[in-house]
Amino acid sequence: MISAHLLVVYIAALFVVYAVPGPDMALVLQTSIGRGVRSGFAAAGGLGLARATHVTLSACGVAALLRNAPWLYDVVRYGGAVYLAWVGIQIFRSPVFALPEAGAAEAVASVESQPLRASFVKGLLTNLLNPKALLFCSVLLPQFVRPEAGPVALQMVELGLVLLAVGACFDVSFAVGAARIAGWMRAHPLAQTLQRWTFSAALIGFALRLSLD
Repeated sequence: MISAHLLVVYIAALFVVYAVPGPDMALVLQTSIGRGVRSGFAAAGGLGLARATHVTLSACGVAALLRNAPWLYDVVRYGGAVYLAWVGIQIFRSPVFALPEAGAAEAVASVESQPLRASFVKGLLTNLLNPKALLFCSVLLPQFVRPEAGPVALQMVELGLVLLAVGACFDVSFAVGAARIAGWMRAHPLAQTLQRWTFSAALIGFALRLSLD
């Protein structure tokens, strides 16, 4: 079992990491604003599954393989950069969702009833195709493992579950917060345009950083 003191330090580290703006945050905010809170939750679910995959792969030593095979790391890295850039371009090209006074409720329902699978897949691929997320798990988790505290595998499971729980809390908070301002943004097309351009530029910027690092 992980000691309480070590667990507090670990959670604090995760709070710092998740609070830093990144492609995951941008995707959840944009999805929740544009498609509603349910789609935001679906994107968060995809992110959660990707993080669970990264934790599992890290525990299995795949992260070490990426570190020792630069060409494989580059393949995943460039693939992730292309995907993020594609998502950013799609956001930039998406139409505004300003609603007329009449029939506003029906229009909102139509937007929020779009298939959730697409949002889930976007969340999954956005994080899954980011090799830095995998390497982050492989670097962070072992720092909090203490062999004398019990089975290492059990400690990795505990650390992984905490990582998923903290990430889910942040993603849900972003989705709910973004959904709350969606109504105001629907009445202000200019604000929508600025918001789309901002998130599009952010994702393309993350793609460039991922491809150049």
